[in-house]
Amino acid sequence: MTTRIKHNAEDIGAELAWFQAILKARSDLNAGKTGAVQDLHEITPPELNGSKSTFARFIRERDFGFEERFLLILAAVPHIKPELLDLFLAKNEHTHQGYTEFGGKKGKHHIGFIPTGETAMFILAGSDLRRRFSIQNAFDVSHRFYRERILWLEEVERDEPGLSGALQLSKEVLDLFTTGELKKPHFSSEFPAKLLTTKMEWGDLVLPVQVLQQLKEIETWILYRETLMEEWGMGRFLNPGYKTLFHGPPGTGKTLTATLLGKKTGRDVYRIDLSQTVSKYIGETEKNLSSLFDRAENKEWILFFDEADALFGNRTQAKDAHDRFANQQVSYLLQRIEDYDGLVILASNLKNNIDNAFLRRLQTMIQFSVPGPDERLELWKKGFGDSVTPEEKIDLKKIAVEYEIPGGTIINVIQHSMLGALERKEKVIRYNDLIDGIKREYQKQRRTI
Repeated sequence: MTTRIKHNAEDIGAELAWFQAILKARSDLNAGKTGAVQDLHEITPPELNGSKSTFARFIRERDFGFEERFLLILAAVPHIKPELLDLFLAKNEHTHQGYTEFGGKKGKHHIGFIPTGETAMFILAGSDLRRRFSIQNAFDVSHRFYRERILWLEEVERDEPGLSGALQLSKEVLDLFTTGELKKPHFSSEFPAKLLTTKMEWGDLVLPVQVLQQLKEIETWILYRETLMEEWGMGRFLNPGYKTLFHGPPGTGKTLTATLLGKKTGRDVYRIDLSQTVSKYIGETEKNLSSLFDRAENKEWILFFDEADALFGNRTQAKDAHDRFANQQVSYLLQRIEDYDGLVILASNLKNNIDNAFLRRLQTMIQFSVPGPDERLELWKKGFGDSVTPEEKIDLKKIAVEYEIPGGTIINVIQHSMLGALERKEKVIRYNDLIDGIKREYQKQRRTI
């Protein structure tokens, strides 16, 4: 058991004891028991000032009070100690159904009680309407719960009461309360994005000076965004995030540049392949992307949308339901991008494939071209490194001039040559292997040497 888990277990245990005391007090009040606590606030939450747990630090940093702490532990109970809510499974002897005032719902697989907004209102306020209305502020978009995507109510059908939505606790917050560390999300249908990582460094990039200058502007925005928006007052005029387009042929470094930009600035970069995410079924694209944006908010993630043409390509006038729905998907994603407070990078092989109406909304557009001879020579030299030696008749400068190929293709050729050297159990790259690798890459592109 790690120290973080030990500290969290102790503090969460105390919080659960406080939670149970409140449940008992509400039960006594409902039953009209003599001597019952008349105000739940008399049951004070555990003191956390001296605690070292991540749970305690989370509460202290946000200065959460009685109701907020109760809502947090109520939302966490189904994940930590679900049996504490079994009392809400009781049936009304007259209707033979659950008590309406308890709220709650059942999950698809979870057999226990899942608390809703109504559950929270019943416990904290009972029939006191003034207190109920006051507590509802915790679910408002202006509350820190919503702004930091900590806790919220599940969306319900349009004609159903909003408080019938289940209490949703952020998975990141739940991880902090239990294991004491933030776990990075994995690719799934609910999170259609993959974390990009690389062992390369910024100095390994080989790009034209003008491209590096444009990237420097983005880096400056990432590092000084708060100063720009808050201290310098530009938040009154600018959208909260930054949007850019990386366009150019495959293998020219768009994905690698995005990954290294995140590594250099200490931000996670998540790649979303829009060609795989966009669905032909109504509502599915929004559903696929909604959870992604919800989890990304306030995380300072860089979102890298690959194959942007799949959703933002040039469109003709809507002629049928499918076209109208496609435009609806664009509008949805566009709004989420507009509202996102971090960096969004869209990637496309051709800028002309992207709708002009969308291009006008971008802060920058950066072209990634096939590298010139000098850049290709640098890529060849960096690719071979110090571990192997090209044989004497290999003239890298001549090869760089003669074969116009991007960096990704050069790496493929180098790998092919190195595998040949490994097979021969030597550290010398042969000319024939190099040329054979180039021929193979040309064949992929249906070109000939």
